[in-house]
Amino acid sequence: MRTVGRLLEGVWPIYRRETRAALRERTIVVNSIVIPIVLYPFLFWAMFTGMAFVMGQTEGFVSRVAVIGAGPQHRPFLTMLERSEKVELQKHPSEAATALAALRSGELDAVVEILPAAEGGAVPGEFALRVTVDEAKERSRTARERLDRVTERYRGEWLAREARARGVGAAEWQGFSIRSRNVSSAREMGQFLLGLLLPMLFVIMVAVGCFYPAVDATAGERERNTWETTMTLAVPRLAVVTAKYLSVATFGGLAGILNVGVMTASMGMIFAPLVAEAGEGVEFRIPLAAVPVLLLGALLLALFVAAGMMIFAAFARTFKEGQSMVTPFYLLVLLPVMFLQVPGLEFSLPLAFVPVVNVTMMVREAISNTFHWPQIGITVAVSVGVVAACLWVATRILAFEDVVVGSFGGSLGTFVKTRLLAGRGRGGAGEGSR
Repeated sequence: MRTVGRLLEGVWPIYRRETRAALRERTIVVNSIVIPIVLYPFLFWAMFTGMAFVMGQTEGFVSRVAVIGAGPQHRPFLTMLERSEKVELQKHPSEAATALAALRSGELDAVVEILPAAEGGAVPGEFALRVTVDEAKERSRTARERLDRVTERYRGEWLAREARARGVGAAEWQGFSIRSRNVSSAREMGQFLLGLLLPMLFVIMVAVGCFYPAVDATAGERERNTWETTMTLAVPRLAVVTAKYLSVATFGGLAGILNVGVMTASMGMIFAPLVAEAGEGVEFRIPLAAVPVLLLGALLLALFVAAGMMIFAAFARTFKEGQSMVTPFYLLVLLPVMFLQVPGLEFSLPLAFVPVVNVTMMVREAISNTFHWPQIGITVAVSVGVVAACLWVATRILAFEDVVVGSFGGSLGTFVKTRLLAGRGRGGAGEGSR
């Protein structure tokens, strides 16, 4: 008990010192605080502003269209095209080959061919419309979209006219209709969109928030030649490492929480007007019941990522070397998240046993106001177990003095191969060493 009490007494002062020192580092502050608050909202704003600008430029030009084979009976179709402000009807020879050559050369954006229907049609005067475009060109794709609206309108009018000529009412002619209805509320739609985007960004920001503090707390301190001084403090060595570890986890968790809050607010300002123009209502709000789960997810993920990064960075002697050693673990953390955007993926029991994936799925489900408590319990247990395993590895590393002072010439893989697996190496001072 005295050892534990002494350990806890030494952790708090060093934790405060490490946190204050980290807040004086511009790189750490930018990556753990500024980026979650400013960068991603700015990127979303810039992205949608650019999309709106491009769409505006696309809508600004007039599509050049040629119609082949239009007889007198199709004069209403030509009139529709002439009245369209975004379509310019071009006068081209009646040969389709000439018009298609002009399409390939870029002189035309689309070619419409009016073809006779196959023999044995049910209605006299049947015909077919064939629209040819160049899908490799943006102008041509836009022309096809505009023509689709005009041709659909012309088709409807032609069918209605033919039905009236045969004494058939609109209901009898139509036969059946298809209507769609969305039963999701505006809040549920907002939770769905948040569940698609936020979990991935949440993991990225926690990892980014831990990255630089982990490197600075180990390799950075060695590069500043202050590591030996820190290790001579009148506290157990384990207290020093624990304080550093908790400081790194704090910045990672803070980055994740800030990212969730700011992204929720910014998505409401950016996405809502765009969706409203399409006639849909979206309300971006995280359920209150999900807040404890989000905080728990940030804590678990930050503890795991901080432990893993500090283990890798413990063998670096310079800040640049520490970045190189931690980067593979950083990418390893992000890799599983890339596969979580599969539609219909559920938070199943097997996924609850996969580190990082389980926390991400737990956060995703919580944002949608869905809570699978057995999976959440397994996620917590697995995460705690993984963190405990990482801390056990850290204590084994601390038993070797050459690793602590930075004279060990190798990486984590070399250490595991030559010290842990081979069972050889120099035994250093234990947990109680100064």
